[in-house]
Amino acid sequence: MAGMRRVVVIGATGHIGSYLVPRLVRAGYEVIALSRGERAPYHDEPEWQSVQRLTVDRDAEDAAGTFGARVAQLEPDAVVDLICFTPESARQLVDALRPTRPLLLHCGTIWVHGRAAGVPVTEDEPRTGYGEYGAGKVAAEALLLQDTGVPTVVLHPGHISGPGWPVINPAGNLDPDVWRRLATGEPLALPALGLGVLHHVHADDVAQAFEKALTRPDAVGSSFHVVAERAMTSRGLAAGAAAWFGREPVLELVEWAEFEKQAGPEHAGVTRDHIERSITADITRARTVLGYAPKYSALDALRESVTWLAANGHVDVKF
Repeated sequence: MAGMRRVVVIGATGHIGSYLVPRLVRAGYEVIALSRGERAPYHDEPEWQSVQRLTVDRDAEDAAGTFGARVAQLEPDAVVDLICFTPESARQLVDALRPTRPLLLHCGTIWVHGRAAGVPVTEDEPRTGYGEYGAGKVAAEALLLQDTGVPTVVLHPGHISGPGWPVINPAGNLDPDVWRRLATGEPLALPALGLGVLHHVHADDVAQAFEKALTRPDAVGSSFHVVAERAMTSRGLAAGAAAWFGREPVLELVEWAEFEKQAGPEHAGVTRDHIERSITADITRARTVLGYAPKYSALDALRESVTWLAANGHVDVKF
């Protein structure tokens, strides 16, 4: 990894890339940012002015069989792939990179673990996945951590939070009214006695882990959880969020049918997906090998998120 200078970031203007690209520029890397070009990064930082930005439709080029070659032609020392969701997409990329063997950093997800059987969940737990998304990530990771000829590190974020987009709330879904209820003291229904577990992470902490992985040769061939210091229960998150507004949460701990009735089927479905997993992800390996040190607690990350959502009219609360 000595002398590594040129880094290609795939999915560069998304949640993680918006923080990672400026970090890499400040660290002295030459950065080539690939994205669909449909929107600007979440944060307009001055470092973007020194980044080469290319508009690429990953899905279309994967279908045409040209994406891997497109990346390889950029002659990267390292590739950060933030938007790979299937083994077929991963295979096309590593096949194209094999002749030059740049370092590949792949973004997975803690959802490769499926429903938690014991906690904290380590990276060595069997991959059971959950749903089409989780299954695709499991298969991609399995492929990449074989002897593909391309040195690879896989990082598994939790529920990525930060200013600029909706985030998973204490009820385990994206309903903006949850934040209003906590801010105003209105009752909030929670299923499973409010003991469903969520493990958030600030997008900048995920970016920190990717940056560190570029300079940790011992990380190659391994996967790492990238989450906040502690997972939290729905009840704990609700109490923490209500405290931002000087309140105690007013919680209604209800059976599932009642929760679904109050939340509606769409939000309830998202809640079920999250609390059925109830993953507490261990970060010991990331601390030891990567030097990962999360700056944000789950509540810190959520407060930044909700502050932005409120300031931009997406949630009806006042700080």
